[in-house]
Amino acid sequence: MKIFEHHLRNASDLIGQYKGTIPFSAWIKNYFKEHKKFGSKDRKQISHLCFCYFRLGKALANAAVNEKILAGLFLTSVDSNDFLNYFKPNWKDPAILSLEEKLHFVANEFHLSEKDILAEIFSWQDELSEGIAAAAFSTSHLIQPDVFLRVRPGNESKVVGKFNAAEIPSNSIAPNTLSVSSAVKIDDIVQLNKEAVIQDLNSQNVASFFKEINVEKKVVNVWDCCAASGGKSIMFYDYKKNINLTVSDIRNSILANLHERFRDAGIPKYQSFVLDLSDPQVKSPAKNFDLIIADVPCSGSGTWGRTPEQLSFFSTEKIVHYVKLQTNITANVVEALAESGYFLYITCSVFKKENEAAVKRLEEKGLTLIKMQVLAGYDKKADTMFAALLRK
Repeated sequence: MKIFEHHLRNASDLIGQYKGTIPFSAWIKNYFKEHKKFGSKDRKQISHLCFCYFRLGKALANAAVNEKILAGLFLTSVDSNDFLNYFKPNWKDPAILSLEEKLHFVANEFHLSEKDILAEIFSWQDELSEGIAAAAFSTSHLIQPDVFLRVRPGNESKVVGKFNAAEIPSNSIAPNTLSVSSAVKIDDIVQLNKEAVIQDLNSQNVASFFKEINVEKKVVNVWDCCAASGGKSIMFYDYKKNINLTVSDIRNSILANLHERFRDAGIPKYQSFVLDLSDPQVKSPAKNFDLIIADVPCSGSGTWGRTPEQLSFFSTEKIVHYVKLQTNITANVVEALAESGYFLYITCSVFKKENEAAVKRLEEKGLTLIKMQVLAGYDKKADTMFAALLRK
């Protein structure tokens, strides 16, 4: 069919044009905005083919772009695929094969080993934090992650009822956690931030560290120092409402989203300010905090199932960049800890230099490690994160 050839040709062209300077989802959206000849079905299919290509990372580097797109489509498909049948009528039906069987088939087709393919999908396996299963983590990039909702206290039956009424499938992962398809328009069904928060499964699992925090005060002073849109702050507020909350981030535009979310979430009282904590000359607030939440800027390598273009465009040198940022930020903010105060360090990275090595630096500053954990998401269609709780 000519339309299939048109889609494959355009996907190949776009992959050649993309340079990785901004997220691919934003780049291709801008491209389609400038080139209005593409209909909605065209945009959807071409985008999907591009993402299938990127999910293979640096694997099949010697294959033609079109061949790599088709291999990626085969590996990521869970149903029979007319597009694939048109170009590869002799290939097996992906609907009847497990992912492991599909990997075996592609390896044979391209005269490679499965081990070689997995090593090139995620090519930084020597950098991984302890306990991460490298092969399983690489394989997970071939699967679209789920979208997770954290249902806020008191809204469990209401939110589930709304999904049922809309006849939208949702899976209950835990008493207050649901997963839904990424295609669902969630804000058409529930009141976001008021009834439920879009928050990855392991971002929610960071709450297990809250149970280790024991502050014998009526009101706990909390600083979310890299707050972004405030997801961790809302989660801690739901855990312990009697808090004196301070939030900060590097730009006003980032905090603008936080202010909207806090309004919807019913968090009326908090202090906020703009601060570049990566600047060694910047002084953190003089106030002594009982808890500092530092969800620091990082490589985001635990989330590349959502942004697979990073598998092709990320460079090892960037790890050094993020480590420097994290070192400067943590050195600044630990000074604001109260005596016996807690420091919760969080990344969505799988790199040990951003994770265990950062904890070691914090221990060298006199903090005592209470709990440290890789929050593995690669077996749950979720992000992989790292968290560590220390005390002064």
